[in-house]
Amino acid sequence: MLQENNKSLSIVIPVFNEVNFLNELFQQIKKFFNNNNTEIIVVDDGSIDGSSNLLSELKKNNNYKFSFKIIRLDINSGKGKAIQIGIKNSIGEYILLQDADLELDCKDAKEMFEMISSNKDIKCIFASRYSSGKLKKNNFFLNNLVGKLNSLIFNIFFSQSLSDVHCGLKILHRSVIEKIKLSINDFGIEIDLASQIVKNNFFIYEFGVSYFFRSKVQGKKITWVDGLKSFYYLIKVRFFDNSASTNLSIAYSSAYMAFVGSHFGMGLGNTLFIIIFFILGSILGIHFKVLSSTIIFFFIFVGSLFGKGNGTTLAVIIFFVIGLFIARKSKLFFSNTKFSNYL
Repeated sequence: MLQENNKSLSIVIPVFNEVNFLNELFQQIKKFFNNNNTEIIVVDDGSIDGSSNLLSELKKNNNYKFSFKIIRLDINSGKGKAIQIGIKNSIGEYILLQDADLELDCKDAKEMFEMISSNKDIKCIFASRYSSGKLKKNNFFLNNLVGKLNSLIFNIFFSQSLSDVHCGLKILHRSVIEKIKLSINDFGIEIDLASQIVKNNFFIYEFGVSYFFRSKVQGKKITWVDGLKSFYYLIKVRFFDNSASTNLSIAYSSAYMAFVGSHFGMGLGNTLFIIIFFILGSILGIHFKVLSSTIIFFFIFVGSLFGKGNGTTLAVIIFFVIGLFIARKSKLFFSNTKFSNYL
């Protein structure tokens, strides 16, 4: 990143074989962002369809006011890698991530920039294709289902309430960019980006946008394989890409919750309880460190001493909720003290 910053906005656009859309995209950018305070950074991710030549022609056109950079990669390295390189070469106070395929409208991008730049408390806005009354064209049910399922899993893992983690249109303040370190090179970049923003305690706002789905014939790059990989990335960023203390908490909570689960049911039912409680423990370990997890475990143990049969189950659930409440209150009470790293 350059030290001198005289740009309000950097628009990073990853491009791979988008020759059919670049002219229209360029016209939209000129319509909504044609000013001296904006830089356009197009990362040509090894295109072989003529996109590179067309980008050069567009750059030679002097009928625009914004700064126009083209970064060419010799081989296709993935959307995530292209975005990382674009961000590293940006200087704007705000960084807007915009896809080149025209599924999303630059008019919405302009509205997002106006919103975030006029409210200094907002550091991050994600576009959402599912939370607006704007025009949409989307007749691919499976893609829609996978996108919503991934968002649901992300929300469970990170205690969020996002409707569309995978939407490619996002805008971030420079302070957010300086806190995160992206590492996923393919379409998993959306999960990588969202998870790191949340882990660094930035709040993600959402803005409903128009959406015009394109088919594989029209050049859509993402496939069912990327859909499967997204589930792997969700697990990776939540349960493995953590600090040592968080990983210890996950292991500790998973172990004691699996132990609790072993006291329920018989045969196959007992195995299912162990698995369910293990998963629940891993999620608890994300949000509670060892000491606060121990508080929860202690109350579960106390609950197990009451009643028999179903009565014990009910007592364990009640004391679990009580333990969860006390652990959360303890975490908040000690949040600004030296004990915060242990709660």
